[in-house]
Amino acid sequence: MLFASRFAAAAATALLLFVTVEQPAQAASGSCGDAAELSVLPSPIAPWKGAPLRVMVVTEKPLEGVLSLVAPDGKVAATSPDRHGGAPYSWFAEVAEPAAGTWHATLALDHATAECSSITRDIAVSARKPDPVPTPSGAFWQVRSEWNSTTESLFSAWIEKLFDAPPDQDLSWKAWHEVLRDRSRNFLFNHLGRGEDNAQTGLRPDCADFAYFLRAYFAYKMGLPFGYSNCSRGTGGKPPKCYQWFDMEHPEVTRPPPPPEQEVASATPAAATPPASTPTLLGLFAGKPEAAETPPAATPPPPKPKPKRPTTFGEFLRDVGDVVHTGAVRVSANDDNTDFYTVALTQQSLRPGTVYADPYGHVLMLVHLVPELNGNPGVFLAVDAEPDGSITRKRFWRGNFLFAHEPALGSPGFKHFRPIVREKNGPLRRLANAEIAKNPSYGDFSLDQSQMSAEDFYDRMDDVMSPEPLDPVKAMTDAIASLNEQVKTRVTSVENGRKYQDKQAGEMTMPNGPTIFGTTGAWEDYSTPARDFRLLIAIDVVRGFPDRLARRAQRYAMPPGRSIEDVKSELQGVLVSELASRKITYTRSDGSPWTLSLKDVIDRSADFEMAYNPNDCVELRWGAPDNSQEASTCKRHAPQAQRAKMSSEYRTWFRERHWPTQT
Repeated sequence: MLFASRFAAAAATALLLFVTVEQPAQAASGSCGDAAELSVLPSPIAPWKGAPLRVMVVTEKPLEGVLSLVAPDGKVAATSPDRHGGAPYSWFAEVAEPAAGTWHATLALDHATAECSSITRDIAVSARKPDPVPTPSGAFWQVRSEWNSTTESLFSAWIEKLFDAPPDQDLSWKAWHEVLRDRSRNFLFNHLGRGEDNAQTGLRPDCADFAYFLRAYFAYKMGLPFGYSNCSRGTGGKPPKCYQWFDMEHPEVTRPPPPPEQEVASATPAAATPPASTPTLLGLFAGKPEAAETPPAATPPPPKPKPKRPTTFGEFLRDVGDVVHTGAVRVSANDDNTDFYTVALTQQSLRPGTVYADPYGHVLMLVHLVPELNGNPGVFLAVDAEPDGSITRKRFWRGNFLFAHEPALGSPGFKHFRPIVREKNGPLRRLANAEIAKNPSYGDFSLDQSQMSAEDFYDRMDDVMSPEPLDPVKAMTDAIASLNEQVKTRVTSVENGRKYQDKQAGEMTMPNGPTIFGTTGAWEDYSTPARDFRLLIAIDVVRGFPDRLARRAQRYAMPPGRSIEDVKSELQGVLVSELASRKITYTRSDGSPWTLSLKDVIDRSADFEMAYNPNDCVELRWGAPDNSQEASTCKRHAPQAQRAKMSSEYRTWFRERHWPTQT
């Protein structure tokens, strides 16, 4: 069942109005409000005249209109004609200093009928600051609502607003708290009225943490259940698997031990023969053999300290970040014991808040669909967090969203957070796949992606983003723009590494084997093997675009009277001119700028097979030719032992575009 039908089925039970969580929902009057399936969410949770009044209106139907906030005296205090999104559709409006009394949020429809011209909801604004929503003693979070079609729509609309900007604008932040503390973006800023967003946490989530943190933040503000799993990363040719699940009502076990398959034996089994004793240093100097020592009796390990229960939301997030990783998002699609489930590839399913599991250990979240228009391709926009803590918005395309099926990698692709429910006053639990498939608020579980080859997957995504035939030149230009965006984000990562090395003495330790792609510490934060691996694939996509057009000619609006070969030839010419005209600038070792064209980057693709080591100068990391003016400022080289490892089988992984799997 697609999202459109799932929301229609849930209309009878969907909340039509949020005034505060504690107040009952107020139904719309007449068939107009009923048919609109509208949700209105004011913020803060208990509006009062001493705090800005923000209002979000969300609907699943493609209504068009203007949102107005009408003051108790009948005057229009704010209007918003801008509709965001596309299933769900949303409007936002704000009044900085609301008067006490009853406010009216009115959506005046552009295409009014005799039965329905506008929809109005009342919002009570208090004259004094209300008491905070009560929570049980010793707790910081209480479940007051449930996950359903309405709260999922609000989550999608909140995510979209959080990362909203024109599609062609470069959007990035140095840390995730910069996004959440931007009141113009974060509709839920201080939603609980406790000043809860003013606390400093210092958290710098990576890509998997980031997806969990966003979901947890929304759930915390809205009084919804949340949970997370302790999972393996996948070893021995087997996919990741989850072993423990924790919910926000039972966070007693923080920092649990690693899953069984990841534990490393650290003690000799009791039945094993103890090793022969080794002479002590004193015995060697005494010149006589030492009597064999009797192994001391095993000393019982000290009792483990009682886990500390988190007392704030920030402490809870830190515990979540200590446990979750990309393996949790790659668990097999047919496994019920996981935090995510796979969905069909449709515009209705691929909504803001949808998570993407890259098979090679990366996680992204969709935030917006730019619809196909006037021959320009449609495109999904997503955000991710890098190991250095930076947050970047980027396009969906083959260079950013890798897709492959290998047993040890688990199930890649697009997934939704698994709904968490409570039944009959019992404990919280997650719905199984079969339950999601028949749940009227969801109904979108699908194993389709698990049965697709990589080519089928990307072809299907092209069709989802751009249902109508594409202009060949515009489509290729869009791919070049995506590559250019990817190179620009690499500039930031390499620059972060340069700044770090300028402050440090000595070389950064390089891990061995496949762990160069994912480890901990400075190497994880400042090296770029995973980014460069994806960059090489992106270069292949742009180079091969004319051939892809020939393979899928039916997807393109071919000019009348022109053959496929004619169009391919034109594309080759456009490719040359576009690559030469697009530029990036990086900072050399001496602080001076150096500019490269996108053509320079592509011509140096072989150099990017060994350009990820932050112990090398930035000139080397951008493929500067030996003895060139560009390379003249290079003063740092990785140790020869590291270069030797990089030039061995490691380089083959990049050259053959084959990500190594750990065994």
